Amino acid sequence: MLKPVAKSSKLANVCYDIRGPVLEKARQMEEEGHKIIKLNIGNLAVFGLEPPDEIVQDMIRNMPHSAGYTDSKGLFAPRKSVVHYTQEKGVKGVTVDDVYLGNGASELIAMSMNALLDDGDEVLIPSPDYPLYTAVVALSGGRPVHYQCDEQSEWYPDIGDIKAKITPRTKAIVVINPNNPTGALYPDSLLLELIEVAREHQLIIFADEIYDKTLYDGHTHTSIASLCDDVLTLTFNGLSKNYRSCGYRAGWMVVSGDKRHARDYIEGLTMLASMRLCANTPGQLAIQTALGGYQSIKDLVAPTGRLCRQRDLAHKLLTDIPGVSCVKPKGALYMFPRLDPKLYPISDDQAFAYELLAEEKVLIVQGTGFNWPTPDHFRLVFLPNSDDLTDAVTRIARFLDGFRRRHGR
Repeated sequence: MLKPVAKSSKLANVCYDIRGPVLEKARQMEEEGHKIIKLNIGNLAVFGLEPPDEIVQDMIRNMPHSAGYTDSKGLFAPRKSVVHYTQEKGVKGVTVDDVYLGNGASELIAMSMNALLDDGDEVLIPSPDYPLYTAVVALSGGRPVHYQCDEQSEWYPDIGDIKAKITPRTKAIVVINPNNPTGALYPDSLLLELIEVAREHQLIIFADEIYDKTLYDGHTHTSIASLCDDVLTLTFNGLSKNYRSCGYRAGWMVVSGDKRHARDYIEGLTMLASMRLCANTPGQLAIQTALGGYQSIKDLVAPTGRLCRQRDLAHKLLTDIPGVSCVKPKGALYMFPRLDPKLYPISDDQAFAYELLAEEKVLIVQGTGFNWPTPDHFRLVFLPNSDDLTDAVTRIARFLDGFRRRHGR
């Protein structure tokens, strides 16, 4: 008898339901010949949203010279272009040495937590969250502590709840703005309140701004680092969303604010950057061209642009369903609708997602997969073209109608 090989106990409380068990069921159904409408992940290319041609052409031209390792933080030219971008955003005091390039922002988020946390250290993370943060905090030995975002107030963070959850072990706060999964966009007044909490309790701010150009209705984004030059802030961004380049795995992390007391931590970041040798070189070479070129995302989010039209359509179709409400997103690619528990008495929202998949061949992600505490929400992407989006939400409406009838509602 061979001894069973078990996964690490560090994975006991780690989940990533965006690519979780319901997706595995969808893959099985596809192998059986079923066509699945996938509304589970913001993978833009599969919906025909391609990267700008100039990025692709520059990568092709540079590919013959991309075989070697680069500096562990990344090539100088793309890092310098990130510095220029921080200047455009109003962030002060950033130099090339403060910029780390990574295989997507995700790698850098994990690196930043690994370099910071000792066992039992706490990090404040929004609920609902992008679940990577909860996972990497746990994997780093830390304890994720979720602060509530208030659906009745545009999904803004509850400052009182944040303050109530700070302990002597709290090291940092995660701010996802524009937000995934809710699409919320935070005003400057709220960002200043978050900064004041971080300042008072000496917390590091981890600012996820990957959707900072994916904005609707004329809204603009303020980088939280531009409002505080005295609070240590790590800002994450990349090409995956604004430039439809998910597979290029090109992201960056910027360290700003008062760094004098964080020299040891920054040394740890540099050490971990060196251990992975470097980010992929072709992806790095796309950054300078992307940031300096024509910003085609503006066409997509304009009132007549594809993403804006699909957002409006999905929101109307969803909120026309009895018992479904949804705060209209101001940014990003997602909606996080609520199902009225009086009409939809759901006790297990993963089972709900399974049933929807089995009956209507539509794949969504249940709300608890984003560390939302109650089984009354789900997330969907509004990336499919209008016809496919209409088909998908029509199927969801049909399923919900049957669900109500089965439960006598």
